[in-house]
Amino acid sequence: MVFAVAAGLVLAFVGWGVLGTDSLASASTSALNWIIRNLGWAFVLTASGFVVFALWLALSRYGRVPLGRDDEAPEFSTVSWVAMMFSAGMGIGLMFYGVNEPLTHFVTPPPGTVEGGSDQAVQTAMATTMFHWTLHPWAIYAVVGLAIAYGSFRRGRKQLISSAFAPLLGERRADGGAGRAIDVLAIVATLFGSAASLGLGALQIGSGLEVAGWAGEIGNAVLVGVIAVLTAAFIASAVSGVAKGVQWLSNVNMVLAVVLAAFVFVVGPTVFVLNLVPTAIGDYFRELADMAGRTAASGGDATEKWLSGWTIFYWAWWISWTPFVGMFIARISRGRTIRQFVAGVILVPSGVSLVWFVILGGSAIHAQRGGTDVAGRSTPEAQLFGLLDTFPWAGLTTVLVMLLVAIFFVSGADAASVVMGTLTQRGSIAPSRGVVVFWGALTGLVAAVMLLLGGSDALKGLQNTTIIAALPFVVVMIGLCVSLAKDLRSDPLIRKEERVAEVMDEVTTRIDDPEHPGDTIPVVDEPVAERAGRP
Repeated sequence: MVFAVAAGLVLAFVGWGVLGTDSLASASTSALNWIIRNLGWAFVLTASGFVVFALWLALSRYGRVPLGRDDEAPEFSTVSWVAMMFSAGMGIGLMFYGVNEPLTHFVTPPPGTVEGGSDQAVQTAMATTMFHWTLHPWAIYAVVGLAIAYGSFRRGRKQLISSAFAPLLGERRADGGAGRAIDVLAIVATLFGSAASLGLGALQIGSGLEVAGWAGEIGNAVLVGVIAVLTAAFIASAVSGVAKGVQWLSNVNMVLAVVLAAFVFVVGPTVFVLNLVPTAIGDYFRELADMAGRTAASGGDATEKWLSGWTIFYWAWWISWTPFVGMFIARISRGRTIRQFVAGVILVPSGVSLVWFVILGGSAIHAQRGGTDVAGRSTPEAQLFGLLDTFPWAGLTTVLVMLLVAIFFVSGADAASVVMGTLTQRGSIAPSRGVVVFWGALTGLVAAVMLLLGGSDALKGLQNTTIIAALPFVVVMIGLCVSLAKDLRSDPLIRKEERVAEVMDEVTTRIDDPEHPGDTIPVVDEPVAERAGRP
């Protein structure tokens, strides 16, 4: 049922996009305008709410609860766990926006903030970029990952989004129609989030082909061809399994990403980048409240348009990726406490994002201030190549970027297609190859349609469709928070601590002893001792 409904919805979208592209583009634009105008506040408010919820779990008494048995050791060493978390923090988004976002906010800062190109614009640019890539997105991932990890490893439930709703809906409803509807929404969100990443990857590779002189002007035909090649690659890797080389490719890609960042850091404005690190951190925390509360009410139509292309798009994109990323970080975190989980999931990838954007974005801003018009490149995806043109070995680094984007997508999207297969086969950790191939192929088709919907502005098509597809899953995530909080209140460890506290209050009495005045001694009778679970 889950497979049939989810597949039917997505195939209907693809059919509409192929047979009536203009009609679907018009409908999606109208839907997006209505969402931004009437529900933009919901994305802004809930994203910050997830941050507060994740931090509250970590700092409260629930932070001691392990994601497994009370005496269970972590499945992976801390070093390996951090390394895999680092891997999860990297992806096509960092490649696509590493130069574009800080540079864009520097040249044209958010409406109503500072003057573009000024010294203050550097601060605003880095603070806004950090806002979109650090605390908020990884708190969103942490909420879903915690719910899945706690339900699976602590309560023994299936690794499904719907299973985490058992405390709220009851076991029967969570395993019935309501649970299936939740899993359908999770599949749709994951598929459109993966398709958005595939579209961004196609734009980046297409721009690289043009810069390298391997292709003429990049049009929709070339982009669709790139999508087809990437789709075939990640389907092949998904059905072959990790042992066939996917994990090896991921590790190689991590090394290549570090090499690229180190190269830009060394040959670029090294001192400026180092100075920018504490500045970016300080400006982020200084402007956090204003950025978290920015809505159309603070700036009218200009702010509303800006939010739809940046903050709300990002929150929708992160939310659409939560089923996949949540399952990944849950899978590697067995045996960790909730406090360790939240700290690791938020801090490690946030640190990676900080370093990445300071190096690439800071170098681009420095070049722009020095007279090189990197921001004037024809498309956002071309700005990275514009920065690399100012350094030695531009041809080699251009090829490296295209390779990085391709492998990043292959190593991430194959896992996303497996997750969609898991959700449609009742939590099976090894879904059938046919199902995995089906969802992989459908992801490629949806990516192509999303690009075509944007017309001449392919990026806009990706952003608009992602926001629309992610909206229903916002409601699912709110319910997930309520369900997890309810589940934790009845956790065995929490209940045991409460019983011990009650018993200690009951059995402690003060007596008058001439030899030891004022002493407090425990007086325990048998029924009380039995309730305490100790002799």
